[in-house]
Amino acid sequence: MITGIIGAMDEELEILLKEMSLERTEVKANMNFNFGKLYDKELVVVRSGIGKVNSSICTQILIDDFKVDKVINVGIAGGIGKEVYPGDVVIANNLVQHDVDTSAFGDKIGQIPRLDTYDFKCDKELVDKAKAACDNIKEHKSFIGRIVTGDQFISNTEKIKWLSEEFEALACEMEGGSIAQVCYLNKIPFVVIRSISDNANNGAHMDYEKFAPIAIKNSTEILKNMLMSI
Repeated sequence: MITGIIGAMDEELEILLKEMSLERTEVKANMNFNFGKLYDKELVVVRSGIGKVNSSICTQILIDDFKVDKVINVGIAGGIGKEVYPGDVVIANNLVQHDVDTSAFGDKIGQIPRLDTYDFKCDKELVDKAKAACDNIKEHKSFIGRIVTGDQFISNTEKIKWLSEEFEALACEMEGGSIAQVCYLNKIPFVVIRSISDNANNGAHMDYEKFAPIAIKNSTEILKNMLMSI
């Protein structure tokens, strides 16, 4: 059994790569797929790059070429839920791509045309294991709910309020929904976990330079705890 772990940026995977026993690295589509072990679990750890296309290509390669049986996506996101603050963690139980809009044809915003689902549901067992791992981090809260994805960096307060009202989302980012779609189409269990950098919906902000080490530490600890139980 092989677990695929995707982060959009090098910083999000740096600690994990240092701690795992690296066996080999293969380069595909300009991405480094790092194969190795941690806690005797076989892993392929990869930086996908930012955005839906990069993360989709990355996920399909993990499934086709490395035969992963599950995918865990970690990284940073902007908060939407009013109770969510910087440093908190949001575990997706489902994801929607907010930038898909064929409403001119009668579709709900976020609905991918002619697909048999509106949202992409995370694997319940992986969600439960992620929540149990989050509970070991006492400094910050964790939440389970919807994360929305789009090829947009959202900084406009009105757009964030719209995402909250339209989708009832807790966080927004740029990769999780496309990873979820690829996993759904391939029938691969997955979960998306995000550390929150800021939340314009409740006025909470944190400098990225200050936040990044906290997010990376949290993500790494969550992953390590999860790996011991999967």
